[in-house]
Amino acid sequence: MARLNLLEETRFEKLPVSVFENEDIAAKKVALRISDIIKSKQRRGENAVLGLATGATPVGVYEELVRLHQEEGLSFKNVITFNLDEYFPMQPEAKQSYVRFMDENLFNHIDIRKDNIHIPDGTLEKEEITDYCLAYEQKISAVGGLDLQVLGIGRTGHIGFNEPGSAPNSGTRLVTLDDLTRRDASRDFGGKENVPTKAITMGIGTIFKAREIILMAWNKKKAPIIKKAVEGEISSSVPATYLQLAENVEFILDKEAASELTRFDTPWLVKDCLWDESLIKKAVIWLSRKLQKPILKLTEEDYNANGMAQLITDQGTAYDINIKVFNILQHSITGWPGGKPKADDSQRPERARPARKRSVIFSPHPDDDVISMGGTFIRLVDQGHDVHVAYQTSGNTAVWDTDVLRYVEFAIDFNKSIGDDTSKLEATYDKMWKFFSKKKPNDIDIPEVRDVKAFIRKTEAIAGARYAGLNDENIHFMALPFYETGKKVKKPMTEKDVKLTMELLQEIKPHQVFTAGDFADPHGTHIVCFHIVLEALNELRKTEEWTKDCWLWMYRGAWQEFHVHEIEMAVPLSPQEVEKKRNAIFQHQSQKDRPVFPGDDEREFWVRAEERNRETAEQYHKLGLANYEAMEAFVRWKF
Repeated sequence: MARLNLLEETRFEKLPVSVFENEDIAAKKVALRISDIIKSKQRRGENAVLGLATGATPVGVYEELVRLHQEEGLSFKNVITFNLDEYFPMQPEAKQSYVRFMDENLFNHIDIRKDNIHIPDGTLEKEEITDYCLAYEQKISAVGGLDLQVLGIGRTGHIGFNEPGSAPNSGTRLVTLDDLTRRDASRDFGGKENVPTKAITMGIGTIFKAREIILMAWNKKKAPIIKKAVEGEISSSVPATYLQLAENVEFILDKEAASELTRFDTPWLVKDCLWDESLIKKAVIWLSRKLQKPILKLTEEDYNANGMAQLITDQGTAYDINIKVFNILQHSITGWPGGKPKADDSQRPERARPARKRSVIFSPHPDDDVISMGGTFIRLVDQGHDVHVAYQTSGNTAVWDTDVLRYVEFAIDFNKSIGDDTSKLEATYDKMWKFFSKKKPNDIDIPEVRDVKAFIRKTEAIAGARYAGLNDENIHFMALPFYETGKKVKKPMTEKDVKLTMELLQEIKPHQVFTAGDFADPHGTHIVCFHIVLEALNELRKTEEWTKDCWLWMYRGAWQEFHVHEIEMAVPLSPQEVEKKRNAIFQHQSQKDRPVFPGDDEREFWVRAEERNRETAEQYHKLGLANYEAMEAFVRWKF
């Protein structure tokens, strides 16, 4: 019976999928599979032949393999490896090379023989590549073929660098990279313009010859392409769908990467559900949007014809369910994000008391506060709350080098105008010029440059907060240590980061904390900052009485927005408030027009924010609620 239930749940899935609670657990499972293959081959006196991948996805697997070697004695002396791909052209010592990646993450830490390592050569002359690729295939065949091929997946659906349009029988070859693939790699190269346009990759036909294939994917950014690869039709536009034809393939996912699969996203279509309030809300909103009908116009026939008959059977009539969900959505809308004084708050998202709350807005970068919740920020101040903003990082990697020179030139001219000596400034300016003239993509800025970039972001943040109505004493700059590396990729959070955050919270003792729950940030800063705030509050909750009356609200906006079924507080904005929010964002001039790191979204931040806020309001309206100009959305974190 259990097997039949599983088959029903996964009937939309066209290949085997295993889903784990998180990336760490999943990575260890894959590492154990690899370890078992290596040991099995050792017992038979044979070599284990592994196809390996690069990128962020397999890093946890390699970490666990290194641990197994160093702590449990797993030997790699009988292991032969073939990597999937390499950028072209690419020098092996370059920071972005896959040779360097594999050495730093795996090979330098285990006892593998160097002549058993094979990685496509990015230093070849172009006319040598065809023969080289043929020889690469022959080497794989000569050692008996791949026992296991490990794969990641790109957001274009590529496996290896087999981009859309690749043939299912393709072999190792030189390919042209998709624009989205190059955008995703841009952080490693200091900009998309520095990413190679080509790569050498194993072909899909080569991958298919492996006796086992494991494709891994972590985090929500991969969820849309995973759904296409697992449930979609086989198509050259999504090369990973070809894996549906493989005999021994398995997708290993964490919950976030699997979240858009039918069994998790719309489970009522594949099984009987336990209908709690959040699932009812999600299902009814899904039905309303699918049929393009307001919630209050949904009928029992609509429910029955769209896989939701069980909901009516369990929960009552369509009319009652519609009213219930409509009221939940209605009650999420409030013009009083700090609570409405002297009002019944039983149906409101925030408490009425105390009437004047202490609120802290944590902003990962110096502009996330106004981009993501600028309207609510201004509303909280206008309604008399004691609002503080805490800028968690300096944001000093996201300023153009030309801005640095311009600001120092201004400082020199200003000092001259008031008769001050400028010799030190001019010497620093010359040092910066010399550095910039030799600077390569992803080089770490010299300290003087990092300082000026931080000063630029700081003055802009002060201007934005002042525009929102804050006094300077309520503006806090934290400069959390995890960020201050000078690199695009930051360190994990540290005890010092948490301690600094605890000290600020202890000083203010807020009733409300707002923090970024926007984990699509391509640099990972938002999620690190979120975990720092969460860890600080969890620690304080052990001893501090005031924390029992402190609510944590998550906002989004810079990189994505909450789905309507997730929203617990929606703050409507008038046209005038939208304009005020825009003006607050405009205070951040270094991020105007073209920011250093735009991510996937080429729109300016103020445009993104306005269009997302308007889209949220439009979605509420289509569900049958009032038609507002825009809405900012929040979800409460439950401790």
